[in-house]
Amino acid sequence: MTNFDPRLTPARPDLAALHLRGRVEAARFAEGRPMHLRAEIADLRRVPTFDASIDTQVLFGEDLTLYDEDEGWAWVQLAADNYVGYLSRDALAEGSAAPTHRVGVNRSFIYPGANMKLPAQAALPRGAAVQVRDTQVRDTKDDFARLGEGGFIFAAHLMPLTETIADFVAVAENFLGSPYLWGGKTSLGIDCSGLVQIALAAAGQAAPRDTDLQEAALGQALPIGDRLDDLRRGDLVFWKGHVGIMRDAESLLHANGHHMLVATEPLTDARARIQQKGAGDITSIKRL
Repeated sequence: MTNFDPRLTPARPDLAALHLRGRVEAARFAEGRPMHLRAEIADLRRVPTFDASIDTQVLFGEDLTLYDEDEGWAWVQLAADNYVGYLSRDALAEGSAAPTHRVGVNRSFIYPGANMKLPAQAALPRGAAVQVRDTQVRDTKDDFARLGEGGFIFAAHLMPLTETIADFVAVAENFLGSPYLWGGKTSLGIDCSGLVQIALAAAGQAAPRDTDLQEAALGQALPIGDRLDDLRRGDLVFWKGHVGIMRDAESLLHANGHHMLVATEPLTDARARIQQKGAGDITSIKRL
């Protein structure tokens, strides 16, 4: 493997994953240890410095493999999309989270008891994975779920892992107005490909993390015409380094640096503006 994508391959000159032995050159190889994220959110970076840009984010309960740790940093590969990078070692716990449910709203609090008047201990983002031990804990008329990780969460905010949402665009629409954040994956900050990945995950469809990977892996290509006829809800529109989701035949939903928000606008307006800024024309339209 002389050429490999460093985003998806746990290989460095000094260390590589054991399963890559014979395929990459490295001074040593490691089997890796199963871990999961115990923090609400963690930033994953290409290099182990806090001034490096964020490549993506890891959500509470997400499984990963730890290959190396040094000076407070962990070098890991994520289980869901195979992304490789560095995050804080303190954010990790041993083994799999063994989740049963995921958070189905943009943000939900964890409380120390089944009582919404208690001070919240944490706030979990949409897509966070949790292990539910008991859903019959009541605070007057409302059910709370007791979590295996400790604490209580409002049960109506959770979905079983086996449950999916039919309309992934409806999930993406919940992020309207969320601030744009390069590498972000939550309502506190999200980027264009993160929006697509999170929304599709809620619909039970795995997607790669970055726009180029998504463009190569998702859907069937549609013809690109000057009038952009025959588009429909759920079509994905790609530019070099950018992606948006069609809400209907004319309206594009996307996290973007122009508005610095998740915004909706006519596709024709977005197309013209992106071309005027020298970023090129649409590279593909994919139907799922």
